[in-house]
Amino acid sequence: MLSVSRLLNGSLSEGDVLRYGRSSQRGPAHLLHFSADKKPVVAWNITGQCNLKCMHCYASATSKPFAGELTTAECYKVLDDLAAYKVPSVLFSGGEPLMRPELFEFADYARQLGLRTVLSTNGTLIDSAMALRIREAGFTYAGISLDGTEPTHDRIRGKRGAFAASLEAIRRLREAGVRTGLRFTVHAKNLQDLPAVFDLVEEEEIPRICVYHLGYAGRGGGISSFDLTAEETRAAVDYIFQRCDDFGRRGLDHEVLTVGNHTDNAYLYLAVEKRDPARAGELRQLLEWNGGNQSGIAIASINPRGTVHADQFSWDYSLGNVRERPFGEIWADTAHPRMAILKDRTAHLPGRCRACRFVAMCNGNLRARAEFATGDFLGMDPSCYLTDAEIRPSRAV
Repeated sequence: MLSVSRLLNGSLSEGDVLRYGRSSQRGPAHLLHFSADKKPVVAWNITGQCNLKCMHCYASATSKPFAGELTTAECYKVLDDLAAYKVPSVLFSGGEPLMRPELFEFADYARQLGLRTVLSTNGTLIDSAMALRIREAGFTYAGISLDGTEPTHDRIRGKRGAFAASLEAIRRLREAGVRTGLRFTVHAKNLQDLPAVFDLVEEEEIPRICVYHLGYAGRGGGISSFDLTAEETRAAVDYIFQRCDDFGRRGLDHEVLTVGNHTDNAYLYLAVEKRDPARAGELRQLLEWNGGNQSGIAIASINPRGTVHADQFSWDYSLGNVRERPFGEIWADTAHPRMAILKDRTAHLPGRCRACRFVAMCNGNLRARAEFATGDFLGMDPSCYLTDAEIRPSRAV
């Protein structure tokens, strides 16, 4: 997760990070990715049930709960484990997490344990009363998915009226005092709507937009051919930079992030190197502290059945199950061969990655996408869009 707006415009500095000792326990949420202790943010899919059928859903959610989902008692035990391991944040996701009846009980219990809680939802079930429940349960943030203009979004989400309901949810959450942001997963079927989505962020005064690159997992794997080309990705990221610049010039406080393609870190550095060379050294330090892809390090996933994965796109490979071992034991177990590689992967990456001058700020990009595309967990992620000239170590820095 890359805070493009803060890093591009210089509103985030080394001093901001060092002020909190690079601690995941002490720092604010927007500095978690710069922490040195790297306790994981846990994306917990508490159910596989959803009222939509989105074409890119990494969880392949269905209209009914998955067989064998964690019981209520088991979910409370997971929260105890996460608190004992001192994870900085738990993101409740699905499916559609609001379809899990005990969601608010879990969130309230997590708050009592000192866990920061975040909600990832399609928004279609949120009216004014639900927005108040979300606030009262202590969620510090709610991310709402909007994948384009109304016809585009409804087509991608598989339901007419989904756009209107999600937009209304953003308004109701804002009225209830819940910090809210918009999530947009970009691919060939909605790229043309990227400007309109940024316009919507401004018109609706939405404080945050996260632009996700396509993950090749679940139904998202079935539409991998819709992923952007390198040229399209560069153009899209250039456009994101332009909108950040425009927001900054006009004094508009919209945080803009990109997620799921860590080439963006290097591309941001190259942009700043051209426009403000004096800032390049500090930015490089921040991006290397960020560390690029943190799957298996500072990002974790627990699926509805309790299986632990390196991230939410890596459900084809299990690192263990919370029914059998506490989360902390699973996460710290570097005797597990894949976990050991994930935590210290540079020497195992493809030759092009190892030779890249930006490997410390990318970390080989998304391993799940590489595995889907090549059949090899340690293969090349096809979504790298840097040229050979840009990554060459002999290039002056």
